[in-house]
Amino acid sequence: MAGTNGFSVSGYGPKRQGWTRAFARDSVMRRLDWPILLSSVLLSLIGAALVYSATRNRTELNGGDPYFFLLRHLLNTGIGIALMIGTIWLGHRTLRTAVPILYGISVLLVLLVLTPLGVTVNGAHAWINIAAGFSLQPSEFVKITIILGMAMLLATRVDAGDREHPDNRVVLQSLGLAFVPILIVLLMPDLGSVMVMVMIILTVLVASGASHRWVLGLIGAGVLGAVAIWQLHILDDYQINRFAAFANPDLDPAGVGYNTNQARIAIGSGGLTGTGLFHGTQTTGQFVPEQQTDFVFTVAGEELGFVGAAVILLLLGVLLWRACRIARGTTELYGTVVAAGIIAWFAFQAFENIGMTLGIMPVAGLPLPFVSYGGSSMFAVWVAIGLLQSIRVQRPVSA
Repeated sequence: MAGTNGFSVSGYGPKRQGWTRAFARDSVMRRLDWPILLSSVLLSLIGAALVYSATRNRTELNGGDPYFFLLRHLLNTGIGIALMIGTIWLGHRTLRTAVPILYGISVLLVLLVLTPLGVTVNGAHAWINIAAGFSLQPSEFVKITIILGMAMLLATRVDAGDREHPDNRVVLQSLGLAFVPILIVLLMPDLGSVMVMVMIILTVLVASGASHRWVLGLIGAGVLGAVAIWQLHILDDYQINRFAAFANPDLDPAGVGYNTNQARIAIGSGGLTGTGLFHGTQTTGQFVPEQQTDFVFTVAGEELGFVGAAVILLLLGVLLWRACRIARGTTELYGTVVAAGIIAWFAFQAFENIGMTLGIMPVAGLPLPFVSYGGSSMFAVWVAIGLLQSIRVQRPVSA
């Protein structure tokens, strides 16, 4: 029997159900971490302006369309935001149950890179040719599956209350899960992505409460592995040259040291406030290679100056600060480990990208999160934002 106000006697009539769903949506919106969302959007929009500045005159790249890369960057951002929304809707707990499937897909994709489907870009054989004009870099998505997979294994028994910390067997299982795709990525070779994944693994282990002996042992093994890689000549010549140029900035300034020298000239010429957007001589003159991807920060340094570069660093800092609050505020180890892995990913990749333009880190071919041009990277970082937001929202298990 319905009352005169339109509700059923039980209180669960059609109108009440509609209001309940609306309230639930409003509750999710209110619980989102808006500083993270706004910082990510602003970084992507700043990246769009920098990518446009770097590519509008590059007719050999844009095919005569000065807006080609700008529109693609904005499209990638839009798709990335849609992926973030989908990730929030699914929830990090739902994705936890799908980890085996996601992990299998990611391993299959990186294996396909080693087949005739794989293509080489800037010396790295790290892409799959999907269709004309579109390629996929699977290593970007491997970062996500490593985080989710290790978090699932390390946190299962702790969240169930069976153990206070992950035991040695579980740690070994999680390391085995992570090292399979890492070894495949190393064979490409994509050393930059491997460096990021190693930092993710170390941070995830620390956040999980695993014994510090594992972390110290992995650091020691990493040093020995780096020596072995160098001695066994696993690295390609272009990668060896990058490390040589980092060790000696004056080495062959017109050859192997050209990129970093031009990057420092571009950033140094910007001064405090920059030469003005679209008015950088280094950028307009196309002196810095790969400026829309690996060296996009040089556009900010030259055309926006120290102030503009500082704004990018500030936005990244806000994002990482809020992510740390999410990691500390969650009630489950699984959420803490996932958030910690994302923090390590963003922090190290940003530090490496900006550091290589300043000459304090070797050139590793890593994009600047949200800012650099590239669909795979943009999709992956927005999925990571979706995971952070899902942890923040703390959807009930039954929802």
